[in-house]
Amino acid sequence: MTNRINLKKSNPTIFNKVIELNNEVKLLIKKANIEESFFHLLLLRVSQINGCAYCLRMHTKDALDCGESIKRISVIPAWRETQYFNEKERASLSLVEAISNITQGQVPNEVYEDVKEFLNEDEIAAVEWSAITMNTLNRIAIASRYEVK
Repeated sequence: MTNRINLKKSNPTIFNKVIELNNEVKLLIKKANIEESFFHLLLLRVSQINGCAYCLRMHTKDALDCGESIKRISVIPAWRETQYFNEKERASLSLVEAISNITQGQVPNEVYEDVKEFLNEDEIAAVEWSAITMNTLNRIAIASRYEVK
């Protein structure tokens, strides 16, 4: 594996600003009354889309530590095919996928309209910011080639 610049170490000031943003997102999640365990499932789904092994490992552990079931964790890539998620959770998963796959339709209007049926403005904002910051963190970890041993 090629040695990469570790972006966290090479410029901690910028990295810490991203972490501050992530901490603000956690406050939005709490304000929107989104369960912490489900929040980690959202982050896990974004990390799956981006192929970030470092974040996959971390958010799987965090979800388990928060009491999330292995059943729900294991089916996140195929959540649409299960009955493990309620309408709000399904809307949230759909939105983080659309944001993470932004080159495929630029978050289609139909996704956003469907989401508005189940989530209020605070929930939508919290989910969107979750996807945006997780995509940023995935890119930092992937570009820096954070090792998963």
